[in-house]
Amino acid sequence: MDYENFCSQILDVDPNIRFATVYDEWAVCTGGGMRDGVKNFLSEHAENELVNISILDWKARKDMSKWLGKTKYTLAEYDKVKRFSFYLGDDHLLLVSAEKDCETNMVVDEVIKLYYKNQN
Repeated sequence: MDYENFCSQILDVDPNIRFATVYDEWAVCTGGGMRDGVKNFLSEHAENELVNISILDWKARKDMSKWLGKTKYTLAEYDKVKRFSFYLGDDHLLLVSAEKDCETNMVVDEVIKLYYKNQN
């Protein structure tokens, strides 16, 4: 999959989406980034910490899948943003952040549709 194009399509879904980036299991960015003109609330160090925590959480959820099934996504809502983690198979993690007043179900539905559309 072309993760750069995939993340660009996600940013096109809604102007409330601030950030869409795909990481591999070693926390290496494989595509995407912050929407142009949007200020990052996190320092580079804090962003790296959050990505590493997300990767650890993803790996822990993979271990639980034998009992609960595979995780499709998780959502954290903060005072300033909503942060989504989408589990793209066993090898990649998509992190998306959006303004706090974004329509949660629309973001989830559109990201999942784009994921399946881009798998061809």
